[in-house]
Amino acid sequence: MLSEYRTLLPYMRKYLRFYLLGLAALAVTSGGQLFIPQLIRVAIDEIARGNFQLQSIIRLMLQLCLLAAVIAMGRFGWRYFIHGASRRIEVELREQLFAHLLKLAPSYYGRVRTGDLMARATNDLQAIRMASGMALVAAADGIFMTLAILVILFVQMPPMVLVTVLPLPLISILIVTLGRKISRRFKRVQEGFSRLSENTQEAFSGIRVIKSFVKEHYFLRRFGAANSEYQTRNLELVLIWGVFMPAVAFLSGVTVLILLRFGGEAVILFGFTPGEFVATLNYLEMLTWPMIGAGFTVNLIQRGAASLARINQVLHEVPEIAGPPNGLRAAPHAGIEVHSLSFRYYEDAPLMLSNVSFELETGHSLGILGRTGSGKTTLVKTLPRLVDPPAGTVFVGGAAVQDYDLASLRGLFGVVPQDGFLFSATVRENMAFAIDEADDALLRHMAEIAAIDRDLELFPNGWNTVVGERGITLSGGQKQRIAIARALAKNPEILILDDSLSAVDTETEERVLSALLEYRKGKTTLIVSHRVSTLQRADHIIVLDGGRITQRGAHRDLISTDGFYREVYTIQQLEKQLHH
Repeated sequence: MLSEYRTLLPYMRKYLRFYLLGLAALAVTSGGQLFIPQLIRVAIDEIARGNFQLQSIIRLMLQLCLLAAVIAMGRFGWRYFIHGASRRIEVELREQLFAHLLKLAPSYYGRVRTGDLMARATNDLQAIRMASGMALVAAADGIFMTLAILVILFVQMPPMVLVTVLPLPLISILIVTLGRKISRRFKRVQEGFSRLSENTQEAFSGIRVIKSFVKEHYFLRRFGAANSEYQTRNLELVLIWGVFMPAVAFLSGVTVLILLRFGGEAVILFGFTPGEFVATLNYLEMLTWPMIGAGFTVNLIQRGAASLARINQVLHEVPEIAGPPNGLRAAPHAGIEVHSLSFRYYEDAPLMLSNVSFELETGHSLGILGRTGSGKTTLVKTLPRLVDPPAGTVFVGGAAVQDYDLASLRGLFGVVPQDGFLFSATVRENMAFAIDEADDALLRHMAEIAAIDRDLELFPNGWNTVVGERGITLSGGQKQRIAIARALAKNPEILILDDSLSAVDTETEERVLSALLEYRKGKTTLIVSHRVSTLQRADHIIVLDGGRITQRGAHRDLISTDGFYREVYTIQQLEKQLHH
């Protein structure tokens, strides 16, 4: 488990100065504490001998006060430097985790639940912070105090120490025995917290569906089961920890009992001074913390190792899609070529696309029609490498998409998916998402093209209306039109509309398409749709069925030829006449 800590080594080297200063402050604190029993010994022996003088006691009191001030400054120092370093490591590791998550392909998020990732970025990183901060303090302080106290006791009271430290090896055995169990159980606790987070996040994301189907009680039971499981796993960990700490404290207390028995006899019979007895008692009590601290350290290190294993699992995930180190920079006015493209999402999965080929010149538009599951969305995802096509099958600007720098390639595209995902921000911020400096005049023009301008007057705060998480306060058509305006504001070389007008009425659809294609003259546009009325404006149209292109041509050619396109056109024309 300790091998997991290799992830932290670069950060610890970066903040080595903080750790060294913190350990120096910790040494001052612990060293100051070691002098306190010596001052008490001198005071008690002086009183016991009968030479009590107020002046000498006051001097000792002033020395104690000065020592306390030094200890306080040292304690502030190690907390500031060591805890400061651990906090900085937590922040940077969280940023590294988030940056790595952004590099992973969308397919990764299909395998891993959002709630689990959130738990790793919060709960697990808190455990790592404690391991890189408080665990180091407890370990360093424990080792220093234990060795220093034993040296002092062996130098000043050797016969007594040989008897009183007999229980200490038992504490070491206890630490080794229970440490592994703590690690395993803490990992189960973190996994339980992830499951609890997953249930909570899923319920909140789907709250409208839950309410519409009146399934609140089902999700309450589901949450209650995950919550109870998390409680059970915590109690299993607490059980071990609850046995561990009292056992260490008990064995440490046994050393005090041994001192009372043999130390008291030595004071009476063998010239062991009262001051030495009290000093030894103080040192043994001080030795209790390193013993308990050892258990505390093991607990924190094992927890940190378990959490680091979960973080490393994400960090070691290799991005499925990445550009070459010195990838090409995408140039504007890039045409699209697809040659014999066959694609499946994973090995042994059915083919989503089979031997697809077409060419689209710069400035032209392409319409794509097909049944649900025919591969339309998969096809357009291969162009900006949202899914990775086989090498040598998809070309943009004359070069294979795998040869481009990934960010540069995707910078050519503006993609409007069917769900029209919006962020929990204002309407204006969502529209301006793809550009750094948004001009109000530009955004208003894009809103007019996307036919969302008339809806803005209905929003309570106009442009500044917060749409809620995933655009929950908007209708499906409003979300789609804001998403279209967002893509148009970027003015991409290649615009992909993936069934992104499915939630609007025919009249609005015609208005949007007319304005959009007029605005995008000279640039490339791909339109995926189930509506022939949407596709008929495209320069070229392909029809997909079972992942294959079964028809291709212009609208007027396809409606005059038997096939799926003509069937859909006929049905939709009949529906249109019935509605009128």
